[in-house]
Amino acid sequence: MTVAALELRALAKSYVRDRPVLHSIDLKIEGSGLTAIIGPSGTGKSTLIRCVNRLVEPTSGQILLEGEELTALSGRALRLARRRIGMVFQEYNLVERLTVIENLLCGRLGHVGAFAAWLRRFPQADLDRAFELLDAVGLGAFAKTRADSLSGGQRQRVGIARALMQEPRLLLADEPTSSLDPKTSVEIMTLMRDLCAQRGIPVIVNMHDVELARRFAARVIGMSGGRVVFDGPPQALTDEHLKQIYGGEGWLR
Repeated sequence: MTVAALELRALAKSYVRDRPVLHSIDLKIEGSGLTAIIGPSGTGKSTLIRCVNRLVEPTSGQILLEGEELTALSGRALRLARRRIGMVFQEYNLVERLTVIENLLCGRLGHVGAFAAWLRRFPQADLDRAFELLDAVGLGAFAKTRADSLSGGQRQRVGIARALMQEPRLLLADEPTSSLDPKTSVEIMTLMRDLCAQRGIPVIVNMHDVELARRFAARVIGMSGGRVVFDGPPQALTDEHLKQIYGGEGWLR
């Protein structure tokens, strides 16, 4: 039997006692394809994403990455497990004073010793991979450019390449296009979908743009009030489902 890339079992999170943000979420993510999570602000999408790599600690439930229960891990075991989960952030989370290539190499910090990292001594294979990924995201000419001089779309390309430097088994993206214009948003979604498909890496994207989700996702998960209320292919997502997810109907076409 094939083990799911990610499985959530009865995952729940409350920041305040008796006021759950996530209500007993059960999900399975298979070993490929892009899954979009949509829903209104405050419905728990970012919390769900961040519980997966335990940037947020779940209140209860289980998180299984390729069959390994992450909720049971701590210390070094958790750090090793996190190497297998790449993360692309809404606000890029680059080290502004470092060059583009140095930011990419930050994706290998979990794989080299602390002293070697401090001296910026990375294996030649890591350097070669970093330059290959820069070319893949269209930034081959920007290797020595400081991150703080890049545009938003360029920064997000660096963020994607840095996440792929980890050689992850799963990629999470928390609203990666919310600060970008429509054209750049399409370019970023295309990059994530295509680069991860080439490498057999499943992607989970938390996003607000329903049309982008329909265009790029193989599977859409709709959340409302901390619960999954839709789970299926984008072509099955109807206006009735969107009313259930977002409420009301005046905003619909």
